Amino acid sequence: MVELYGSANSRVGERRISAAMPPVTATVGAVAAALSIAALSYFLRDFCSFKGSTTKTHKPFSRRKSRKGLIDAIGNTPLIRINSLSDATGCEILGKAEFLNPGGSVKDRVAVRIFEEAFASGKLAPGGVITEGSAGSTAISLATVSPAFGCRCHVVIPDDVALEKSQILEALGATVERVRPVSITHTDHYVNVARRHAAEANEFSLKHINSIHAHSKEQKLANGHAFEEEKRASVFSNDCTGGFFADQFENLANFRAHYDGTGPEIWEQTGGNLHAFVAAAGTGGTVAGVSRFLKDKNQKIKCFLIDPPGSGLFNRVTRGVMYTKEEAEGKRLKNPFDTVTEGIGINRLTCNFMMAKLDGAFLGTDKEAVEMSRFLLKNDGLFLGSSSAMNCVGAVRVAQALGPGHTIVTILCDSGMRHLSKFYNAEYLSQQGLEPSANGLEFLGLVQKGSHASVMKRIYAGRAES
Repeated sequence: MVELYGSANSRVGERRISAAMPPVTATVGAVAAALSIAALSYFLRDFCSFKGSTTKTHKPFSRRKSRKGLIDAIGNTPLIRINSLSDATGCEILGKAEFLNPGGSVKDRVAVRIFEEAFASGKLAPGGVITEGSAGSTAISLATVSPAFGCRCHVVIPDDVALEKSQILEALGATVERVRPVSITHTDHYVNVARRHAAEANEFSLKHINSIHAHSKEQKLANGHAFEEEKRASVFSNDCTGGFFADQFENLANFRAHYDGTGPEIWEQTGGNLHAFVAAAGTGGTVAGVSRFLKDKNQKIKCFLIDPPGSGLFNRVTRGVMYTKEEAEGKRLKNPFDTVTEGIGINRLTCNFMMAKLDGAFLGTDKEAVEMSRFLLKNDGLFLGSSSAMNCVGAVRVAQALGPGHTIVTILCDSGMRHLSKFYNAEYLSQQGLEPSANGLEFLGLVQKGSHASVMKRIYAGRAES
C-alpha cells in the first residue's frame, strides 16, 4: 500500500493502492490475465491523478525532461503522508521530504539561491571562495553546490556539532575550521569568524591582482618560463578571485528561496487544500518564506512555529519579547539550555525570521524529539534528523489544537545520517537523560489504537487467509 502526495511537477495525488492480487486458477488463466492487464492500466491511470482536482496524466519516464546537472535536481521534493501520525490524530499530516535533495537537506535550496544572487550582484565569481558559519546543513549544501559554480567553500563550525558533519564537509572538498561555541556578540563566534575570512579573501585577491600588475614588466625569463614573486602563505589559493560571506541568518536570499520555491510547491502539491503549516526556525528562512507565501495565497491558512529548549522565538511569537516571564524578573540563566536538536532555536531575531507570518507557537522538548524520531522510524520507516523530528512534534501539536479533519504540512529537513554521534547515540542520550522509552505516542498525550505497520500486517494476513 502506497500513500503519497507527488512532486510539484507531477501533481501526483494521495492514493491508497493495493498491489495484492487474488489467486489465479489454470482454468481461468486467460481471463484473469486480461483482467490483470486492465487492472494495471487502471492502477497507473489512478496513480497519476491528483485527489480533488482534474486528472492530469503523468508523463512516461522516457518522455520526461531530463534535469541539467546537480543544480536543476534541487527542489520539487515529494510531499508524503506520514501515515502513523495521520492515523493517530485524524488529520492529514504531510511532510515535505527535503532530505531527498542532492545535498540531503532543505538547505540545498538556500545554497543555490545564495550563489545565484551573489553571482548576479558581481560579489562572487568563479574561482572565488564562499565562507559560512554553520551548525552543519547549510555548510554541507554550500559545499555540495560550490563545484557547480566553480567556487571553493570554507566553513567555520562549532566544535560541539556532530562529528560526522565536519567529516562530510571535508569529503565534499570544503576546508573546515572548528571553533569553540561562544556568544554571537563575541568576535570569535563561528559566524563572525566566517565573515572575517570572506573579507580577508577579498583583501588577498585585491593585493594579488595589484602585485601582478605592478611586477608584470619586471618578470625575468629563463628557458622560456617566467619566475613570479613568491607568495605569502595563505588559506586562500593564489588564483582566488575573492570571497563572499553567505550569511544565511541575515541574507534574504534564504527567505526568497522558500517563498519562490518551497511554498509554491506545497501549494501546488496540496491543490491549495491545506489548513496549517508548522516548522521550527534556525535562521528562520524556511518558516518565513513558506508561511508568507501560503498566507499571501490564503489568509485562512494557519502558520505556526515549533520551538526547542533554549530558544527565545516562542516567547517572541506569543509575548512579543525574547525572554520568559521568569527572566523578566531578573532570573535569566547565565548558561541557557543547550538543545540536542541541532540547527534550530535561536535567541536573536534574524532578518529572515522577521519576514514570517505566524499565528502562534508551540514548545517542544528534547525528549519529545528523540521519542518522535524513534516512533517514526519504527512505524513509518522514516529515518529523520533532530529538527525534522521536532517539526513532526509540532505537526501533532497543531493537529491536537485544530482537531481531526485538517490537513497539516511540515518540513522533513534532513535524514538521521548526520546525527549518528549524538541524536542517535544511545550512550550520549543516556548521559543527557534522554533515552527513548515510549511504546507509542503517549509522550504527546495520544493513545495509539494501532500503528500503521500493525494495521498493514493484519490486512495482509487477512488476505493471505482468504
